[in-house]
Amino acid sequence: MAIVDANAVANQSLLESRRTPIESETSVVFSGDGAPKSPESMLESLGAIQRARGIEADSYTLGGVVEELEQRMASMLGKEAAVFMPTGTLANHLALRQLCDGKPRAVVQEPSHLYNDTGDCVQQLSGINMVPLAAGRACFTLEELTAAVERSDSGRVANPVGAVMIESPVRRQGGQIVPIDEMKAITEYCRERGIGTHLDGARLYMMSAATGIAPSAYSALFDTVYVSLYKYFGAPFGAILAGTEEFCTGLYHLRRMFGGGLSSSALAAALALDGIDGFEANFAEAMAKGSALFESLDELDGIHVGRYEHGSNLFPLTLDDGIDPARLDENLRRHWVFYAPDRDDRGNRHLTVNVTLLRQSNEDLVDAFRQALER
Repeated sequence: MAIVDANAVANQSLLESRRTPIESETSVVFSGDGAPKSPESMLESLGAIQRARGIEADSYTLGGVVEELEQRMASMLGKEAAVFMPTGTLANHLALRQLCDGKPRAVVQEPSHLYNDTGDCVQQLSGINMVPLAAGRACFTLEELTAAVERSDSGRVANPVGAVMIESPVRRQGGQIVPIDEMKAITEYCRERGIGTHLDGARLYMMSAATGIAPSAYSALFDTVYVSLYKYFGAPFGAILAGTEEFCTGLYHLRRMFGGGLSSSALAAALALDGIDGFEANFAEAMAKGSALFESLDELDGIHVGRYEHGSNLFPLTLDDGIDPARLDENLRRHWVFYAPDRDDRGNRHLTVNVTLLRQSNEDLVDAFRQALER
């Protein structure tokens, strides 16, 4: 007869009681790239990982499960090596710093995260000026890049471009993807000119699920690639920066110089490593399911779900004038369905596909929207 651990049962009940409705195993959440997480749910997951396989500690982000994660991600991305970073900002920054190798300019997209949200960290801390192209668009063309490179080389004081970064999907452009043919043309040109290339692939796995092109095929075009660990792999923080063995060797010194040698990265690495298993297949299933669902939702009165020409997992949502977004949100919650009623910084609403879409059938979800709209 099995012995029941009363403390374990009590602790499990306490964790369950602290779960918010949005974290329920039946909740479908049309926002965010991954399933919602909280301190309680992450602690619960860490406990399960520790019991199942153990968590080997790191030493200031070196060794242990951190190293295991680095090796796993390098293999998945088709790169020789990878280095754990505490944030995507630092991953992108150090990639450009190393690729520029003393050259003072890096070309980026004007709507990119690195250009808009980091306080000019690359310029302030590494003396590299970011040259923004393609204002209000997902990406610059090869012709625009060529012109920018030639201007930098031919000025009265030469300021050569040392690196080019492409963010894709571009969150400030509704998660739109830079077509792979454009990526190929840009990276081939850079290779011919001796310019380093970096892919801000924070949401690389969203892009691959939308296009059917493997993450390793995208990363193969670039010298280096960054992937987020917390947006959809379940970690509380963290990023992976991958490239050649030569590029990654000793990179932990720079990471520590910028304050990124954390003492307990094993906790984040263990969660990310656990979240990777089965993610690609599950997300591909969610994307296919979402595409069929949105076609059905688009047939309902009062709501329209569109799609971008080069979209990823964000689908534009339009409500008729008579529909109150906040009231619709309230009504959907009765069916354990959640969406973001507020507009983004471009004035748009979206339905975002993630793995929570697998928790309910499309028939139930269409019925939930129908009843919510009728209310």
